[in-house]
Amino acid sequence: MLIWGVVAPAASADQIRDQQWALKSFEADAKVWPVSQGEGVIVAVVDTGVNSEHQDLTGQVLPGADFSGTQSDGRIDTDGHGTGMASLIAGHGHGAQTGVMGLAPKAKILPVKVRTSDGGPIPEQNDLAAAIRFAVENRAKVINISLAGGSRFDSQTRKAIAYAVSKDVVLVAGSGNDGSDRGVQYPAAYPGVVAVGASDSKGVVWDDSTSGSETTLIAPGVGIYRATAKSSTSYGVANGTSDSTAYVSATAALIRSKYPDLSAGQVINRMIKSATPPANGTVVPNSHYGYGILAPAKALEANPAVDGGPRENPLAKRPETKGTPPGDDASDDTDQPSAEPPVPAAAGGGSGGDTGLVIGAVAAGAVVLGLSVVAVVQARRRRRAAAGGARPPYQQPPYDGTYQ
Repeated sequence: MLIWGVVAPAASADQIRDQQWALKSFEADAKVWPVSQGEGVIVAVVDTGVNSEHQDLTGQVLPGADFSGTQSDGRIDTDGHGTGMASLIAGHGHGAQTGVMGLAPKAKILPVKVRTSDGGPIPEQNDLAAAIRFAVENRAKVINISLAGGSRFDSQTRKAIAYAVSKDVVLVAGSGNDGSDRGVQYPAAYPGVVAVGASDSKGVVWDDSTSGSETTLIAPGVGIYRATAKSSTSYGVANGTSDSTAYVSATAALIRSKYPDLSAGQVINRMIKSATPPANGTVVPNSHYGYGILAPAKALEANPAVDGGPRENPLAKRPETKGTPPGDDASDDTDQPSAEPPVPAAAGGGSGGDTGLVIGAVAAGAVVLGLSVVAVVQARRRRRAAAGGARPPYQQPPYDGTYQ
């Protein structure tokens, strides 16, 4: 779910930290970072790539992968969305109180680049599925998917999600930015995924945050300052569930660092059970707030009831608002990687700030998905299969230092 849009230029680097209201709301300095900073945890950012040369991300970005059709190791970003997400998760700022600070500043970022609307022709397969599998197989314990607009009929991504859940990975995705209440968008709506909506500085759900019964948590997503990819010193301010997703992923990294023996399910339960109810007295869980507002400091507190409780992902059997496609059972693919993992892809657009990246899939024809039109064409695969000519396993091309 790639959910992006227009990102307004931000203030200079020495003013950015003061504008990061989410860190103040979380009381990061006093109550979060003394307990955990995400050290030892790899967070995969499935997005537009990450500019590893940005001054607030130097040393934080590992070599990753590129499923967009370009030749890179994921550490190039011509859009800026992925760089922004990485900065909110693991940015370390620079100098004294300058630049963007991520909520988990000692976590490492694994960039996994996927195709977007301007990234080339429509591919034959879903690169999101391949990206998720790559992240799992390269030791990511948290996967951030700030993308939205996929299809419930995308069986390859459904199986990849189930595979990641079976491998004890925390998957976090944005609910979408179309402001509707007709159900969370995919991939956030897949069972097992933490579906995140956006809130403002008062803890009120953002007007454009997509809601539905799958909503798990809401987190800061309005007026969010973050790094961009225009240069190694550039910043922007945006709105969207993309940013909210990054903060939840960072919180999962904080927990996994502090409590490495907890399962992904227990990490998710810590975030759910520590969430702050809305100030307006709304009963939770509900389709707008989920279980409440993300509370990282509380999520890090001692919680023997959760830590000694079930290890299973509490969202793995969550019903889907739009319904599971008939005969689409991902359970038969949870213990083995895909034999054919290359990819298709995504796109997005919006107004009034960051609406996130939108990745979509098409089972038959083209589907209009909220902020963008995304199609995934599988006819060639079916014809190839009928002819007995299977595609060989995907091989990630070597990175040669260029971006094409």
